[in-house]
Amino acid sequence: MPERVLILDRDGVINEDSDAYIKSPDEWTPLPGSIEAIARLSHAGFRIAVATNQSGIGRGLFSLSDLNAMHRRLRNLVAAQGGRIEMIAFCPHRPAENCPCRKPKAGLLEEIARRMNIDLTAVPVVGDSLSDLIAARLVGAAPWLVMTGKGRRTLASIEKNVHDGVLRDVPVCQDLFAVANRLIRNQGRP
Repeated sequence: MPERVLILDRDGVINEDSDAYIKSPDEWTPLPGSIEAIARLSHAGFRIAVATNQSGIGRGLFSLSDLNAMHRRLRNLVAAQGGRIEMIAFCPHRPAENCPCRKPKAGLLEEIARRMNIDLTAVPVVGDSLSDLIAARLVGAAPWLVMTGKGRRTLASIEKNVHDGVLRDVPVCQDLFAVANRLIRNQGRP
Protein backbone atom coordinates (compact mmCIF):
# COMPACT_ATOMS: atom_id res chain seq x y z
CA MET A 1 0.00 0.00 0.00
CA PRO A 2 1.44 3.42 -0.90
CA GLU A 3 2.38 5.75 1.92
CA ARG A 4 -0.42 8.14 2.86
CA VAL A 5 0.33 11.69 3.90
CA LEU A 6 -1.98 14.57 4.79
CA ILE A 7 -1.03 18.23 5.25
CA LEU A 8 -3.30 20.53 7.24
CA ASP A 9 -3.53 24.27 7.67
CA ARG A 10 -3.95 25.17 11.34
CA ASP A 11 -6.14 28.24 12.03
CA GLY A 12 -9.63 27.72 10.67
CA VAL A 13 -9.05 24.02 9.97
CA ILE A 14 -7.88 22.52 13.27
CA ASN A 15 -8.69 25.39 15.63
CA GLU A 16 -10.85 28.49 15.78
CA ASP A 17 -9.47 31.40 13.78
CA SER A 18 -9.50 35.06 14.75
CA ASP A 19 -8.80 38.28 12.86
CA ALA A 20 -7.11 39.38 16.12
CA TYR A 21 -4.77 36.34 15.88
CA ILE A 22 -4.51 33.34 18.17
CA LYS A 23 -1.81 34.52 20.58
CA SER A 24 -1.65 32.01 23.44
CA PRO A 25 -2.54 28.45 24.40
CA ASP A 26 -5.57 29.87 26.25
CA GLU A 27 -6.88 31.38 23.00
CA TRP A 28 -6.14 28.20 21.03
CA THR A 29 -9.48 26.36 20.84
CA PRO A 30 -9.88 23.24 18.70
CA LEU A 31 -12.81 23.14 16.30
CA PRO A 32 -15.41 20.47 17.13
CA GLY A 33 -14.27 17.09 15.84
CA SER A 34 -10.85 18.26 14.59
CA ILE A 35 -8.71 16.50 17.20
CA GLU A 36 -10.71 13.29 16.77
CA ALA A 37 -10.30 13.59 12.99
CA ILE A 38 -6.52 13.86 13.23
CA ALA A 39 -6.37 10.89 15.60
CA ARG A 40 -8.59 8.79 13.30
CA LEU A 41 -6.45 9.67 10.28
CA SER A 42 -3.34 8.78 12.22
CA HIS A 43 -4.87 5.42 13.23
CA ALA A 44 -5.74 4.81 9.55
CA GLY A 45 -2.07 5.11 8.64
CA PHE A 46 -1.79 8.73 7.52
CA ARG A 47 1.35 10.70 8.30
CA ILE A 48 0.09 14.13 9.40
CA ALA A 49 1.87 17.45 8.94
CA VAL A 50 0.71 21.02 9.58
CA ALA A 51 1.69 24.03 7.43
CA THR A 52 0.70 27.35 9.00
CA ASN A 53 1.33 31.04 8.41
CA GLN A 54 1.97 32.68 11.81
CA SER A 55 2.70 36.33 11.02
CA GLY A 56 1.69 37.26 14.57
CA ILE A 57 5.29 36.45 15.49
CA GLY A 58 6.66 38.91 12.94
CA ARG A 59 4.10 41.48 14.07
CA GLY A 60 5.25 41.12 17.69
CA LEU A 61 1.83 39.88 18.88
CA PHE A 62 3.19 36.67 20.39
CA SER A 63 6.52 34.92 20.81
CA LEU A 64 8.02 31.75 19.43
CA SER A 65 7.64 30.35 22.95
CA ASP A 66 3.87 31.10 22.81
CA LEU A 67 3.61 29.39 19.42
CA ASN A 68 5.50 26.35 20.70
CA ALA A 69 3.11 26.15 23.68
CA MET A 70 0.10 26.20 21.33
CA HIS A 71 1.62 23.45 19.21
CA ARG A 72 2.50 21.42 22.31
CA ARG A 73 -1.17 21.65 23.34
CA LEU A 74 -2.28 20.51 19.86
CA ARG A 75 0.12 17.58 19.84
CA ASN A 76 -0.85 16.55 23.39
CA LEU A 77 -4.58 16.60 22.58
CA VAL A 78 -4.00 14.44 19.49
CA ALA A 79 -1.67 12.09 21.41
CA ALA A 80 -4.28 11.69 24.18
CA GLN A 81 -6.48 10.06 21.52
CA GLY A 82 -3.67 7.87 20.22
CA GLY A 83 -2.84 10.01 17.19
CA ARG A 84 0.31 11.77 16.06
CA ILE A 85 1.27 14.93 14.21
CA GLU A 86 4.63 14.19 12.66
CA MET A 87 5.63 17.73 11.75
CA ILE A 88 4.53 21.36 12.09
CA ALA A 89 6.05 23.88 9.68
CA PHE A 90 5.31 27.57 10.19
CA CYS A 91 6.11 30.91 8.59
CA PRO A 92 6.68 33.69 11.17
CA HIS A 93 6.95 36.47 8.58
CA ARG A 94 4.61 39.35 7.83
CA PRO A 95 3.10 39.44 4.31
CA ALA A 96 5.15 42.53 3.39
CA GLU A 97 8.37 40.55 3.89
CA ASN A 98 7.51 38.51 0.77
CA CYS A 99 9.31 35.43 2.08
CA PRO A 100 9.23 32.17 0.09
CA CYS A 101 7.73 30.17 2.98
CA ARG A 102 4.54 32.21 3.45
CA LYS A 103 1.51 30.65 1.78
CA PRO A 104 0.39 31.09 -1.03
CA LYS A 105 4.04 30.45 -1.87
CA ALA A 106 5.18 26.85 -1.64
CA GLY A 107 8.06 27.05 0.85
CA LEU A 108 6.27 25.49 3.82
CA LEU A 109 5.05 22.55 1.74
CA GLU A 110 8.51 22.09 0.22
CA GLU A 111 10.00 22.09 3.73
CA ILE A 112 7.54 19.38 4.78
CA ALA A 113 8.45 17.31 1.71
CA ARG A 114 12.17 17.61 2.46
CA ARG A 115 11.94 16.88 6.17
CA MET A 116 9.44 14.01 5.81
CA ASN A 117 11.16 12.68 2.66
CA ILE A 118 7.94 12.57 0.65
CA ASP A 119 6.73 13.39 -2.85
CA LEU A 120 3.92 15.97 -2.65
CA THR A 121 2.23 14.81 -5.86
CA ALA A 122 -1.48 14.32 -5.12
CA VAL A 123 -0.98 14.65 -1.33
CA PRO A 124 -4.17 16.14 0.16
CA VAL A 125 -3.59 19.63 1.58
CA VAL A 126 -6.57 20.78 3.63
CA GLY A 127 -7.15 24.50 4.06
CA ASP A 128 -9.80 27.15 4.55
CA SER A 129 -8.21 29.94 2.53
CA LEU A 130 -7.21 30.60 -1.03
CA SER A 131 -3.53 30.80 -0.03
CA ASP A 132 -3.65 27.19 1.24
CA LEU A 133 -5.19 25.95 -2.00
CA ILE A 134 -2.84 27.88 -4.28
CA ALA A 135 0.24 26.64 -2.38
CA ALA A 136 -1.00 23.06 -2.79
CA ARG A 137 -1.42 23.50 -6.54
CA LEU A 138 2.09 24.99 -6.87
CA VAL A 139 3.68 21.75 -5.65
CA GLY A 140 1.34 19.32 -7.44
CA ALA A 141 -0.51 18.42 -4.24
CA ALA A 142 -4.31 18.03 -4.06
CA PRO A 143 -6.04 21.01 -2.41
CA TRP A 144 -9.10 20.35 -0.24
CA LEU A 145 -11.34 23.08 1.16
CA VAL A 146 -13.20 23.03 4.48
CA MET A 147 -16.11 25.32 5.31
CA THR A 148 -14.75 26.19 8.75
CA GLY A 149 -12.67 29.32 9.30
CA LYS A 150 -12.55 31.36 6.08
CA GLY A 151 -13.86 28.44 4.02
CA ARG A 152 -17.24 29.89 3.04
CA ARG A 153 -15.66 33.14 1.83
CA THR A 154 -13.05 31.16 -0.11
CA LEU A 155 -15.71 28.98 -1.73
CA ALA A 156 -17.68 32.07 -2.78
CA SER A 157 -14.61 33.47 -4.55
CA ILE A 158 -14.00 30.14 -6.30
CA GLU A 159 -17.63 29.92 -7.40
CA LYS A 160 -17.41 33.42 -8.88
CA ASN A 161 -14.51 32.06 -10.93
CA VAL A 162 -12.38 34.93 -9.70
CA HIS A 163 -9.26 32.81 -9.90
CA ASP A 164 -9.28 31.68 -13.55
CA GLY A 165 -10.22 28.09 -12.79
CA VAL A 166 -6.95 27.38 -10.96
CA LEU A 167 -8.99 25.82 -8.17
CA ARG A 168 -11.49 23.88 -10.25
CA ASP A 169 -12.37 20.42 -8.91
CA VAL A 170 -11.29 21.10 -5.33
CA PRO A 171 -13.09 18.70 -2.95
CA VAL A 172 -15.18 20.67 -0.44
CA CYS A 173 -16.05 19.28 3.00
CA GLN A 174 -17.93 20.73 5.95
CA ASP A 175 -15.00 20.35 8.34
CA LEU A 176 -11.89 18.30 9.08
CA PHE A 177 -13.97 15.47 10.53
CA ALA A 178 -15.78 15.15 7.17
CA VAL A 179 -12.42 15.19 5.36
CA ALA A 180 -11.22 12.34 7.59
CA ASN A 181 -14.36 10.31 6.90
CA ARG A 182 -13.96 10.76 3.16
CA LEU A 183 -10.21 10.02 3.05
CA ILE A 184 -10.52 6.95 5.26
CA ARG A 185 -13.52 5.64 3.31
CA ASN A 186 -11.77 6.22 -0.04
CA GLN A 187 -8.35 5.08 1.22
CA GLY A 188 -6.70 8.47 0.69
CA ARG A 189 -8.32 9.47 -2.61
CA PRO A 190 -10.78 12.40 -3.03
